[in-house]
Amino acid sequence: MTDPVVGVVLEGRYRLEERLARGGMSTVYAATDLRLHKTVAVKVMAEHLAHDPTFVDRFTREARAAAMLSHPNVVGVSDQGSDQGLVFLVMELVRGRTLRDLLSARGRLTVAEAFAVLEPVLSGLTAAHRAGIVHRDIKPENVLIGVDGVVKVADFGLARAVVGTGQTSQTGGVLIGTVAYLSPEQLERGRADARSDIYAAGIVLYEMLTGHPPFGGDTPLAVAYQHVHHDVPAPSAEVPGLPWQVDELVARTTRRDPAGRPIDAGAFLAELNDVRRDLGIDPVPVPTGQSTAGPNTLRPTNRPTRPRPHDRHPSDPGTEVLGGRAPRGGRTSMLPGMGAGPTTDVQGRRPGPARPRPGVPDHIRRRRARLAIAVVLLLAVTAGAIGWWFGEGRWTQVPSVAGKEEVAALDLLRDAGLDPQQPVGEWSETVPAGVVISTDPATGEVIRGTDVDIVVSKGQERYSVDPELAGLPVEQVEAELEDLPLQVTRGEDYDDEIPAGHVIRFDPAAGTDLKRDQVVTVVVSQGRAPVAVPDVTGQSPEQATKNLQDLGFTVERVPDGRSDAVDKGEVMAIDPGPAAGPIPFASTVRIQVSAGVPLVTVPDVVGKSGDEATQILQAAGLQVEATRFFGNSVLRQTPAAGEQVELGTSVTILLTFG
Repeated sequence: MTDPVVGVVLEGRYRLEERLARGGMSTVYAATDLRLHKTVAVKVMAEHLAHDPTFVDRFTREARAAAMLSHPNVVGVSDQGSDQGLVFLVMELVRGRTLRDLLSARGRLTVAEAFAVLEPVLSGLTAAHRAGIVHRDIKPENVLIGVDGVVKVADFGLARAVVGTGQTSQTGGVLIGTVAYLSPEQLERGRADARSDIYAAGIVLYEMLTGHPPFGGDTPLAVAYQHVHHDVPAPSAEVPGLPWQVDELVARTTRRDPAGRPIDAGAFLAELNDVRRDLGIDPVPVPTGQSTAGPNTLRPTNRPTRPRPHDRHPSDPGTEVLGGRAPRGGRTSMLPGMGAGPTTDVQGRRPGPARPRPGVPDHIRRRRARLAIAVVLLLAVTAGAIGWWFGEGRWTQVPSVAGKEEVAALDLLRDAGLDPQQPVGEWSETVPAGVVISTDPATGEVIRGTDVDIVVSKGQERYSVDPELAGLPVEQVEAELEDLPLQVTRGEDYDDEIPAGHVIRFDPAAGTDLKRDQVVTVVVSQGRAPVAVPDVTGQSPEQATKNLQDLGFTVERVPDGRSDAVDKGEVMAIDPGPAAGPIPFASTVRIQVSAGVPLVTVPDVVGKSGDEATQILQAAGLQVEATRFFGNSVLRQTPAAGEQVELGTSVTILLTFG
């Protein structure tokens, strides 16, 4: 049936082209990145888990964990998101197969091939451990082998950052992982650190060498019980002829006590390289095709095989060979007359039975002498070794490793016969990241095997504000910054783009490296800055309105007034005016348009003398035109007394005899 998701375009960028694999929690598709025009892998969470915050968090954690790593042996993750109800993450597409596919097809690998696969796995894990990340789910399904032979570690969905104790903790009461590869401490306490990944990698090495995991059972609980209570058997018990150094490597990396394992993937890789050199194993290409291992690679042996702890994997090419039983005696029988020398003498007669020589035979005396000498030498060597041990042999000098790289320091301490503990990270302003700050004990003579505590620099303690917080409401931003050990203060400023109450910027700028307790100011927008009101008097109402609206004001026109200073039809007044100073953006400004000069009431000057009437009319703001007719007394006036006329209007008076 056609997958309904094929053909969907996520976030307008990733077009799902082909389903590659499907599991209980997610499905992986080949997809085309329409923006970059390249093929990628898109992991889509199963629909029934997309609404579970726990599993969504796992998806997000996988993206963040992988994004922290940039290593050729770690599958790169470039994007993560949610669209159309699908929670997804975008990964590098590796064309090839998983280690599980390879083992299913091949059964098992040779030692050289197993080392060729495990070395890049440990290299990728080393980068993760040094970044403070524990994978927690190392298994063949999460080891990808490209067609070009490049090996990559995938699926950091269970990865967690190491906390201050050097361990990650399991929360929620549910242990997630593959029980066949979980370490005893994960199964018993739900806690994991880098040494838990070492245990899982050791189990994977065992499986590559034998074709199956060391423990099996009808239920996961039965398998978990064996991990907690039984040591991992030697691979040579399943595949006779494997070097004892390989058995010891598997035993060291899968010890039930985490303290007995290599401290991290870098230490495991160093031990693997030591074994390679000791055995003289030349590097071989990573296997991608047909096996070079099989039944014919088993060395013939007449030793009885040990009872197997469980059924072998059906694809193991050595199943039938190892399933048979060899003779218990360990020797080959010889029939009379076969390889025992001649059966007749030179005369052709059969010789009589040989007679034993009296006393102890020579060969027995020689054997006893050699044995006595060996015992004496052994006692002498043992006595000397015991004397040396109780004298100077059990003491060693603690090397000074302060200032050295972590890996080099661990090697020096181990070479001195000491037991370096899990390094503890500590911030330092002076010591670069990855360099040892101090050890306890620091120097001096101590008994071999003494635990040495190591403090390694994490570099300068710095924090930064996410630039993506700019533009968000100030309450949300301050809540996000509560997790950072910074002193947060608030400032204000005007901004034409950022709404009031939202963050404009940070001081120091977002993304700047900040020391612990350094002050960072969150600058909050007060909205747009106040605007000064321009003087629009003398302008037409239309022009004045446009000028004010261009500045963001709301314009309201009040009833017209009169002014002797402004022409009719022009703005005569504005409220608030320029003298009020800047006012809030988008405030309302009222304008008043002149309807002409002011009106005055014509005074009554009839009966007044010409000079008095002129004085009264001019005082009222009127002009006077006098017509004299044989006298100096006002007989009548035009306009008449009491009429409303514009200021400056001429009043005509007629003078005659009074």
